[in-house]
Amino acid sequence: MDVLVPLFIMIATFFAMEWVAWASHKYVMHGFGWAWHRDHHEPHDKVLEKNDLFGVVGAAMSISMFALGSPLVFGSSAWPPATWIGVGILAYGIVYTLVHDGLVHQRYFRWVPKRGYAKRLVQAHKLHHATIGKEGGVSFGFVIAGDPARLKAELRRQRIAGEAVVRDSVGAEA
Repeated sequence: MDVLVPLFIMIATFFAMEWVAWASHKYVMHGFGWAWHRDHHEPHDKVLEKNDLFGVVGAAMSISMFALGSPLVFGSSAWPPATWIGVGILAYGIVYTLVHDGLVHQRYFRWVPKRGYAKRLVQAHKLHHATIGKEGGVSFGFVIAGDPARLKAELRRQRIAGEAVVRDSVGAEA
């Protein structure tokens, strides 16, 4: 029983982080944080992007939870569940880095999935990058990917409604 509660907290935090990532991507990165996120949507040949600063923010969240849960830092005021929240945030960050930066943007390895969920993730994120600028867009999550056909239909709707500018390569399809 001692293992189940921390495990539950860690797993719940991991899944909650997809919602946090979706909301921060849609409303922060494509909102007031666009100055950091813009270079992620534009072609460049740099190793690092300003957008990578959001990863530092995620790491700070995890480290803060580790500190809050640590008796070495907060003494008797430490809140032990915070440690497991920190582990969940860390686990999400690792998966995000491997999936988004590694698989989708191929920053660490080269592999193009031919089928399955990995292919769906890549397709959904490519459709996210189909818009020019911060307005409109689809697929703001990082680990949960929507159906590509529905995402294309939504991009088409946004283009027709004037809510988003869609790149030509996708504009013809969408």
